[in-house]
Amino acid sequence: MSNERITLNLPLLSSGMMAVLVAQFLSALADNAILIAAIAIVKSQGLPNLVPLLQESFVVPFILLAPFVGQFADAFPKGRVMLIANLLKLSGALAMLFGVNPLTAYAIIGIGAAMYSPAKYGILSQMFGPASLVRANGMMEGSTIVAILLGVLLGGWLADQSLSWAFAGVVGAYSLAAFANLFIPSLPAENPGVSFHPALLVKKFGTSLSLMFKNKDARFSLLGTSVFWGSGTTLRLMLFAWVPAALLITDNQTPANLMGAVSIGIVLGAAGAGLWISLAKVNRALIGGLLLGPVILALASVHDLTLAAVLMVVIGICGGMFVVPLNALLQERGHETIGAGNALAVQNFAENIAMLSFVGAYSWAAAAGVPIATTVVGFGLVLLAIIGGLAVFRLRGR
Repeated sequence: MSNERITLNLPLLSSGMMAVLVAQFLSALADNAILIAAIAIVKSQGLPNLVPLLQESFVVPFILLAPFVGQFADAFPKGRVMLIANLLKLSGALAMLFGVNPLTAYAIIGIGAAMYSPAKYGILSQMFGPASLVRANGMMEGSTIVAILLGVLLGGWLADQSLSWAFAGVVGAYSLAAFANLFIPSLPAENPGVSFHPALLVKKFGTSLSLMFKNKDARFSLLGTSVFWGSGTTLRLMLFAWVPAALLITDNQTPANLMGAVSIGIVLGAAGAGLWISLAKVNRALIGGLLLGPVILALASVHDLTLAAVLMVVIGICGGMFVVPLNALLQERGHETIGAGNALAVQNFAENIAMLSFVGAYSWAAAAGVPIATTVVGFGLVLLAIIGGLAVFRLRGR
């Protein structure tokens, strides 16, 4: 692959960036609304034990397809890759609407999401130079988190009212996202002409994985974002058990609203990161990460909805300040070495292994009958220990 950097250096408010943001917003909104709808389906079938499996069915394609999706994203114009991925998500939503097993249908959406992720972030490093990349990431994260907020709120409300209307909204959002993809700038492929022989791609992915972990900045970013998304995914599922136990509320809307509160916080944290944390001062992101564990520990003793919502916003602020600069750092290092799409595929591989591990541990604890308050305490302590260890190694290596 050529190491020559091709960057358009577009203005942050260019029409191309607006198309990326609109497509990402609509796609992320549908991703989150359909998760709440799928949870409502399995709960209505008397199978709440399938809730963690829903998340795992979405995550497994990210792991299995990691050797291929990054190469695919770098071999073709990333806007077109995003279009194909959104059409796959749309097909998964339609499959669930027409009665296909929710685990299978959500796995199809996971395949589309696995293809979409390296393209949506990789395109930013082609559109913007290093000086604007953190702010571009902040805008992308802001768009994503607002979409998550609206998606979980609408999904929770509609799931309590009418699943048919929920699915109509999801199908419409995926369709509009695909249409918005048509207006993304047609940028050159970063690595055209790549061979798609499976054995070669697996070998090349292994090389990319090794290169990323040998680079101290990329390794820091990979470990940090993996812990963040692993813990965030688990927290989202835990809320559906914690809310009835701690707040004595049994609907779908309340945990969805609390997920939305986290999303509001991430928007604020992402905005703060864009103003206060540059790539040159990326270690400042550790402050947000180190605060996540203590705030989650405080959540274990809460029994008031308002206080729970405030803590969720704080969790989101800390998370946004932590993950946005690390995403930008990884994209920059990836673009300089193995290509942004490959770097994001490596990131997705690492993050989704973390998600599978965290969610698997939570599923084991739930199956073993561990009280949810005890699980929350253990979760906060583990998170504090992991990010504390990451901070020690990062600062010691300066």
